[in-house]
Amino acid sequence: MKNRSKLIWIIPLILGILFDILFWKQIPGVNFSIFVVLCLLGGFLFLHQQEVKPSVRSWLLIVLILFFASVTFLRQEPLTVFLGVFFTLFLLAELAFTYQGGQWLLFGIIDHVIAFFRLAGGMIARPFNFLTSRNPNGEAANRKNTKIWAIVRGVLLAIPVLLIFASLLSSADLIFAQKVTSFVDLFRLEKLPEYIFRTAYILFGAYLLMGVFLHAAASSQAGEGIQGEKKPLIPPFLGFIETGIILGSVVILFSLFVIVQFRYFFGGAANIHLEGYTYAEYARKGFGELVVVAVISLFLLLGLSGVSLREKLSQQKVFSGLGIALVLLVGVMMVSAYQRLVLYETAYGFSELRTYTHVFMIWLGALLVAVMILELANRERKFALAVLLAAIGFAASLPLLNVDAFIVRQNVDRATQGQDLDVAYLASLGFDAVPELAAQYNDPDLSPGLHHMLGASLLCKSELTPSNDVYSWRSFHYSRSKAEKIFSDLEGDFNDYDLEKEDYQINITTPSGQVIECRDLGGVD
Repeated sequence: MKNRSKLIWIIPLILGILFDILFWKQIPGVNFSIFVVLCLLGGFLFLHQQEVKPSVRSWLLIVLILFFASVTFLRQEPLTVFLGVFFTLFLLAELAFTYQGGQWLLFGIIDHVIAFFRLAGGMIARPFNFLTSRNPNGEAANRKNTKIWAIVRGVLLAIPVLLIFASLLSSADLIFAQKVTSFVDLFRLEKLPEYIFRTAYILFGAYLLMGVFLHAAASSQAGEGIQGEKKPLIPPFLGFIETGIILGSVVILFSLFVIVQFRYFFGGAANIHLEGYTYAEYARKGFGELVVVAVISLFLLLGLSGVSLREKLSQQKVFSGLGIALVLLVGVMMVSAYQRLVLYETAYGFSELRTYTHVFMIWLGALLVAVMILELANRERKFALAVLLAAIGFAASLPLLNVDAFIVRQNVDRATQGQDLDVAYLASLGFDAVPELAAQYNDPDLSPGLHHMLGASLLCKSELTPSNDVYSWRSFHYSRSKAEKIFSDLEGDFNDYDLEKEDYQINITTPSGQVIECRDLGGVD
């Protein structure tokens, strides 16, 4: 630390108060993005005052943070929002312990783990040490205490003066009197527990933010926290023979499984029916297990790479050969899993879970390719970066894809080919689906029956959606606002539909005479 700047306690305290203003009794929306931006600005202001400059590579983190922070009010789909919040906080932590050095691209897996523990410890210990450390200049400290008590005396003397003038001005203007009365009502005794609680979490949050800023100023230099390729935290201890037996046996097992897959799966529908299975049964039975096998295999390879002894070049080549064989076999199984998923979707259509899995498998496949390349190049330390980029890629793909809109497009496309359309499920999707529902509804090429079913889904969703007027600006959500505008524009189209409401159930009769059941009236925001 360059000096004991007042900003180190003023900025976190202001941010704590702003957190209370933005989030108290408010649902998440644009308030989360605003608060993240304010935290970044507050951190930059303090660190700049301390002459601490960010690394060029830290700006990439900042761009990613802003992207994921914006997801919380641009998308409403649950997993998309959860990952947006998670990666915003995760990358903020990465920024805190690599602010000056930008070495997050160089970290190994263990470096990330250690850095997070150090940051957590710093958030607790650094503010305490800073606030309790003695100022070596006693005279300066005395002057500082004198100023504090002068402020206290000034506030105490100003209170009666303000009360007198406020009373006179209230008598002069009734509107001002109402405002004063509303302000005084804030200090009612029955609200005392609420004020104590809010003050406590404001101070606690400010304390933790102070720790983050202090950690970024003191422990984010270049090279900080990197163990180094030649200094692993856990030295290799597993013999090459043991490693070879483990990898070799898994490769043999996977090879046998892949042979069966070629015989019974890649061979076509006839081979499956010979064993008494339908496509949907075969797909549902094995898909999840294959994905789990792929993930465990990846961690097995990464773990053995870190703990196995390979003292000779020939041993390294054998390990790499077995590792690549393992990755290739897992790749074949992932193709099998993907085909199983396609079969399941063909039978039952798309859902949020199946869409997540589609995107996840793409990034898992990319990660497997990256692992194979890194193993060939003997750059095992880069495995952590590959995993991090794949995870960020998966999380970023969901808001860019717009999961709910994708589901609408795919299921409507199935319906145009003669498959069933679950209108109630489309209506149960979030606001992200509404623009695509409206676009499909307005498609002139749709059959009248399908057109009316999509109209029913929009009407159902409209009935389940509260007005934007019930939300504060702090909870503003772009997706919800856009959906409400679409409902307003289509209001005249809904006159031809009949609604029957009973408890938590809505039945809609379309102009074509179809009866659509809206589910979960009380459970959709």
